[in-house]
Amino acid sequence: MEDERVQAIASLSKALDTIPSEFIRSEHERPGTTTFHGPAPEIPVVDLADPDRDRVVQAVVKAGQEWGIFQLVNHGIPAEVIKEVQRVGREFFELPQEEKEAYAMKPESETLEGYGSKLQKDLEGKKAWVDFFFHNIWPQSRVNPSIWPKNPPSYRKANEDYTKCLLRVVDEVLASLSLGLGLEEQVLKEALGGEDLELLLKINYYPPCPRPDLALGVVAHTDMSAITMLVPNEVPGLQVFKDGHWSDAKYVPNAIVVHIGDQIEIVSNGKYKSVLHRTTVNKEKVRMSWPVFCSPPEEMVVGPLPQLVSNESTAKYKTKKYKDYRYCKINKLPQ
Repeated sequence: MEDERVQAIASLSKALDTIPSEFIRSEHERPGTTTFHGPAPEIPVVDLADPDRDRVVQAVVKAGQEWGIFQLVNHGIPAEVIKEVQRVGREFFELPQEEKEAYAMKPESETLEGYGSKLQKDLEGKKAWVDFFFHNIWPQSRVNPSIWPKNPPSYRKANEDYTKCLLRVVDEVLASLSLGLGLEEQVLKEALGGEDLELLLKINYYPPCPRPDLALGVVAHTDMSAITMLVPNEVPGLQVFKDGHWSDAKYVPNAIVVHIGDQIEIVSNGKYKSVLHRTTVNKEKVRMSWPVFCSPPEEMVVGPLPQLVSNESTAKYKTKKYKDYRYCKINKLPQ
């Protein structure tokens, strides 16, 4: 198994100015030739501490409609809580390979949980320059502590503390998006499962790459979640597709990057846009990120909200169970 892990491949490739052919992207995907280097608008930054609630709502709504992504500052999650979740995640990936393999994703599992290197089917048979670890963090009924790393010993506490803080921010974002549609603030959350909304943490580990101009950490995609709340480390890598260009996202210290996902686009009947994004890699440094995917329960039926469908604005998306949407997305099947 070890030779399939990108972390191991990276250590073997370090002395070479090349990478295995399966990691070399097609011409139209290579960041070296497709990244825009001219002046580009910066991803909106939303200050949650602004005492004017209407102004916060308007900022979230505008970003959700025009970009599908924004950076939240002054969100109220203590810096030390975020730093601790980053520390324990980093230490897990520094463990001996054999110890990490004890947490490997099981092919027969119906969940995405565990340690792995490949998730989505790639139609060209290419691989992404990333290893990752998935596990559920909310609700409690979906949490399986046996899947969580035992090392470092403080891993569980760090993630539980972060989850408690994050839940409040998720509620604030969903409430603002709901108000922006002219709905009561709880409507969007209820349409996505209410208190059963599921939070799935993913730790992305992107080792140094000898040819960052040819490889991608994560290929261009939209998230299948409702929203994604992401904390990166300080190494840049997130790129957003806007106005026909791939542009680098500016790193904002202590910010949480919020992605609008497919389920919000669906329930809003297209009023909000799921953001197309990808991840580049670095020649010298390890990049890591901690996205939390906030999604409906798998049996939840999701479709455009009836309040947003009319003769003038017909339903733009099919209504289906979230688990069926997820299956089609992972296997690159039409929705």
